[in-house]
Amino acid sequence: MNRSKKWLALALISVLVLGAAIAYGITAYTSYQARSAEPSEVRTTTTSVTSTDPHITFRNTATGEGYGKVATVPLDTPSAARALSDQACDRVYATGAVLSCLQIKRGVPTTFAASVFDRAGSELASWPLPGIPSRTRLSADSSLVATTSFVTGHSYAITGFSTETVVSHVDGESYGNLEDFALWIDGERLTTADRNIWGVTFGSDDRTFYATAASGGRTWLVLGDLAERTLTAIADNAECPSLSPDGTRVAYKKRSGAAETPHWGIAVLTLATHEEVVLPEPKNVDDQVEWMNDETVLYGLARDGAAGDSDVWSIAADGASAPSLLIEHAWSPSVVNE
Repeated sequence: MNRSKKWLALALISVLVLGAAIAYGITAYTSYQARSAEPSEVRTTTTSVTSTDPHITFRNTATGEGYGKVATVPLDTPSAARALSDQACDRVYATGAVLSCLQIKRGVPTTFAASVFDRAGSELASWPLPGIPSRTRLSADSSLVATTSFVTGHSYAITGFSTETVVSHVDGESYGNLEDFALWIDGERLTTADRNIWGVTFGSDDRTFYATAASGGRTWLVLGDLAERTLTAIADNAECPSLSPDGTRVAYKKRSGAAETPHWGIAVLTLATHEEVVLPEPKNVDDQVEWMNDETVLYGLARDGAAGDSDVWSIAADGASAPSLLIEHAWSPSVVNE
């Protein structure tokens, strides 16, 4: 192929890629608008939950007015009518003081962003994300925020996926991409190009955190240190951890079954003894678990045959009972106790 033909082929490919991107943006925007155009299929209220009362904040996935908006229900009556805010988020997490909101800004082109809001709804900070939002968490004192995005362009991710996870102070100072931290597995530093970090959950000292590390088809629960910029593996086969309110246990996704038909369940690890309990959830879980209290965990499950819709379920952290539906048409829950 001569040079002119190569340039022509490149131009044609560029046109096709641009056309596909434009088509995706238009389709995504149209679909989102259609879901939001009709009356909501759930009970809603204009009366907001008092911010000092315990409540659950989540993304509303009920079709109709308010689809994709941040919603709240009282912690003691999660079946109550949900209070809808004006803020749209694709992933959300809240404390008593601030709210982290990850957004897919649908349009031409589609872009991605993270924002932090105070209790009154005023934006404190905002920055672009490099790809589709995946996970976000805030520290208990509301000073730190973690975001995870799916990214493209890494050669090793042709048959898998790649992430970028960043921890920042809410006021803007960033610790950077956690892939730049030293990752230690069984006493040896892992420097392979395919390592990925995601799913941060914070300890109580604004220094310690837990996360997922992955490389070569394996995943680990890692203990992170923001001051030392280190990640140290403490358990195998764990993803998307969440630290219990009392700081003694970590819940996470755990893979079981054959390689061709894996099952992603939920396990709870006691940190002091390394005793692990696998919870009796028969469905595949693709979420970062949230603790409702020291006895119960919450998580989202996609609705079968209903793209873009999901429910929040609860299950006992000791595995003593079956899961139960907690909030219909909901996603990305966070429990706010103050």
